[in-house]
Amino acid sequence: MSALAITGRGRRLVSLWLLSATVLSAPALAEQPPASLAPAAAVTTNMPGMDMTDDHRFGKVLLNQFEATRGDGSNGQAWDAYAWYGSDLNKFALRTEGDHGEGRAPTGDVEALWSRAVGAFWDTELGLRRDFGNGPARDWAAFGVQGIAPYWLDVEATGYVSSGGRAAARFKAEYELLITQRVVLQPEIETNLYTRSDPARRVGSGIADASIGVRLRYEIRREFAPYLGVVWQRAYGRSAEFRRADNLSVLDRRIVAGLRIWF
Repeated sequence: MSALAITGRGRRLVSLWLLSATVLSAPALAEQPPASLAPAAAVTTNMPGMDMTDDHRFGKVLLNQFEATRGDGSNGQAWDAYAWYGSDLNKFALRTEGDHGEGRAPTGDVEALWSRAVGAFWDTELGLRRDFGNGPARDWAAFGVQGIAPYWLDVEATGYVSSGGRAAARFKAEYELLITQRVVLQPEIETNLYTRSDPARRVGSGIADASIGVRLRYEIRREFAPYLGVVWQRAYGRSAEFRRADNLSVLDRRIVAGLRIWF
């Protein structure tokens, strides 16, 4: 009987001791935030490349169009490429497009841009553009936006400012329509505007030109796809007058065949 009383009394003493220890340690525990509320930058793992931060650097090179063209009695080549390196927030980007026809030097432009994310689907861009080829080289300050509009429309809208009061703008949009898992139809539109004529480069003020193209590609791999397509390009205003003076067609229709490559 005494053994049972001692046992019961001992149990009560142990319970009181545990309760007091819990109460005394509660303030210290309250000072420590839950692990789920710790900053994301502090969450790391022992697996390289799997840290939960936005500072990881990566890059991509996309040769969107690398093609041979056949127009009204003339053959040529054209390209459109984009490359970038950086994090989710900030990237350094290079962008270039142009063409090369029979009997003339390659004509196009190259842009070096700083790209910064301002939303889930949009980046702002700031940098420089240089025109080369037909006529004297021109340098521009570039600023614009690039991103994905509703219905997954890929959009670029860029403004340019140069010396001598020149300003320009370019708008470009394209869409990828998956016919099958490997066959993709890609329509594209592009237009260029200038505030002042540049006779040395055969560019007029206003809407200088606009183009509409459709390309059908077959993705042998996601990174490698041959394609066929057709492109219509028309010059307007003073640009059309320059083309007529050079015995060139104002409206040009070209059959294209090329490759789309990225890595």
